Amino acid sequence: MIKTYWEWFLLFLGLLYWAVVSIAISLVGTFLSLILPEKYALVCGRFLLQTDFLFFTFLLKISGLLILDSDDLKSLRDYKGGMIIAPNHTALWDIVFIVAQIPEAICVMKGVILNNPFLGGGARVSGYIPINSISQMLKLSIQRLKQGETLLMFPEGTRTKTNAQWLNPLRGGVAVLAKQTGVPVFPVFIRSNTRFYEKGWPLYKKPEFPLKIKINVGEPICFAEGETTQAFTQRLEAIYLEELAKPHPLRRTPDHSL
Repeated sequence: MIKTYWEWFLLFLGLLYWAVVSIAISLVGTFLSLILPEKYALVCGRFLLQTDFLFFTFLLKISGLLILDSDDLKSLRDYKGGMIIAPNHTALWDIVFIVAQIPEAICVMKGVILNNPFLGGGARVSGYIPINSISQMLKLSIQRLKQGETLLMFPEGTRTKTNAQWLNPLRGGVAVLAKQTGVPVFPVFIRSNTRFYEKGWPLYKKPEFPLKIKINVGEPICFAEGETTQAFTQRLEAIYLEELAKPHPLRRTPDHSL
């Protein structure tokens, strides 16, 4: 019982921390974007987000709430040139653990987040790309990739649904960008022992702690000559399905409570 109350207390502190710091970074980010040239604001914004994400992850680890293995992401730091990092999307905070390791990654995310006056400042000053208009999103993403930058895009388009075995059917955005730019796509596989903050998880529902999460990077794939975007998407999806279906201590299991 004491352990349960302690975990509830830590969960509340984590949510409070996230709310307060997110608003603070949003306000600072908005201010920096107004007073600094764009290239300097980008550096500052990404530094702020990475520092926040690293510290938040550190707090989760030392509190005993999280066991995270994301060292494989460090292999992407040495890659030169544009690339697309394409993870499966297990939970709300996948982006936190990835950006903590790769702060230069430009995230493609829902426009409602970037437009939020309290939460969007940090994302805006970091140059993240909103999905308000698909055509505009693709245009900006192609521009950034051709400039040699790193794009973080979830090919599922949203968090994996509760009733999905391994992941949602992939959408075609990653394939279009790979075809138009010729950059490699690095599939990233996220495994977890929990469905905490998956799509539909109530904000204040406590999971079983500790959370165990492992992140691996797959071999890069490129658009083949004569390949269609549909064929590329199917090939990428097959890679996820093959990898995520392998026996593993953190392999996704059906939720029989639904």
